[in-house]
Amino acid sequence: MSSSNTLAMTLHENSLFVKLKNLLGEIGFLSDPVDCRPYCRGARYGQGDSLAVLRPDSHEQVVEIVRLCREHHQALVLQGANTGLVAASTPDGSGRFLVLSLERLKKYIAIDVVNRSVEVDAGLCLHELNQALEEHGLFFPIDLAANPSVGGMIAANTGGAKLIKYGDVRQNLLGLRAVLMEPAGQVLDLRHALRKNNTGPDLKHLFVGSSGSFGVITRAVLQVHYLPKQTAVALVVPRDQSAVLELLQVLERDCGEYLSAYEGISGAALDAVLRHVPAITQPFHPEPCPEYCVLIELSSRADASTGLDLNALLSTCLEKLFGTVVENAVIGRAKDLWRIRHAISEALRHEGRVIAFDISMPRSNLVDYRAQALQLIDAHYPWIRVMDFGHWADGGCHFNLVWPSDAAEGFSDRIVQQIRDQIYDLVVLRHQGSFSAEHGVGPYNQMYYQRYTSPMQKHLSGQIQGLLDPENLLGLCRFGE
Repeated sequence: MSSSNTLAMTLHENSLFVKLKNLLGEIGFLSDPVDCRPYCRGARYGQGDSLAVLRPDSHEQVVEIVRLCREHHQALVLQGANTGLVAASTPDGSGRFLVLSLERLKKYIAIDVVNRSVEVDAGLCLHELNQALEEHGLFFPIDLAANPSVGGMIAANTGGAKLIKYGDVRQNLLGLRAVLMEPAGQVLDLRHALRKNNTGPDLKHLFVGSSGSFGVITRAVLQVHYLPKQTAVALVVPRDQSAVLELLQVLERDCGEYLSAYEGISGAALDAVLRHVPAITQPFHPEPCPEYCVLIELSSRADASTGLDLNALLSTCLEKLFGTVVENAVIGRAKDLWRIRHAISEALRHEGRVIAFDISMPRSNLVDYRAQALQLIDAHYPWIRVMDFGHWADGGCHFNLVWPSDAAEGFSDRIVQQIRDQIYDLVVLRHQGSFSAEHGVGPYNQMYYQRYTSPMQKHLSGQIQGLLDPENLLGLCRFGE
């Protein structure tokens, strides 16, 4: 008997699956392996198997799903838009999980312009949210190339390129509603649209960065911001690596609250974009690609009629630094220069196998870290290309490596694992950094959570997870010992 026939018989005979199918209908309950396959494949890594995919379109259906799964001791993997990069939103190969996809839970959106807040269903995606906010002159300022769901962004505590001005998801989360495994199907309703609420522990933060392992978020209340009326964007070549931080200090001192992004781009990453995205031209032509450059953005709600001219401010600031901190600079259209930054991840995939790192550290350590990491790669893995970029203003770095398709050395999982161990040791043990700056924790990096997290932190986190999910039915992440 084929595996698909066996699964069909299992689904037909299993009382839980019969109840779930009756609850969700044909659209909400997917059991055909072909239909389930997209929900079992990660955005970057991993291919697992699921018993079925559940697609509720209401909070009440989520409550009943959780209640039934707890009653039948059935494990669930939570999934939003499935854009995560640590395999936390897809099942493993055991075939024991149901996928709970919230992609249809996106009907509700209530914008409070006066309070500058919005309440939305957790399945609503970032682009959809910003489309709804735009007509009110507002936006949710998580700047990403991907299009995650609101629930997914909370579960991973997404940051993005404009964290320096607006903060991450945690700093913009006012409230949420979650369905709990313990007590089964009970609802924790914390939908307070309050910026100040000092009435005990703020329990909503338990779910931020939890990778979907503490409960099912069905609704969120978010702080939103006014769209800027003017921006100034420049691509700047610093004197050297230490000048990257010197320039940042000057901008923070002289441009203050107008600084909204400060993104480092290595010359190798820029070169990859120019070679693989023909619509993007070399901004420093006719000069060759610099060894390193920085994308800078200033933004403000004040328009030019107030007398504020951000292009003039940025130009004046950079001119004072020419010949000392700055070697070259191009002030251009925001859309054109940001296209370079947003095209990097896709361009790198054309170069070979990407070995991605999402790391952070005190930004005062970034220069030394980068020099040591480059030296490590050059000394032991000379065929590997470093194509890093990232958020220097918040200490973040996507220290991405590429194993070229035409490398004389054949690709080796063992060597990749060795590189990961060495890079993460350098980040965490020598530079007091994090092995996961904004992607969260999942099966892909679970071993590093166990390696670097203190025993007390693991103990307390495990106690909380055990309280909320005593049978370990939610997801694949384990925060205990």
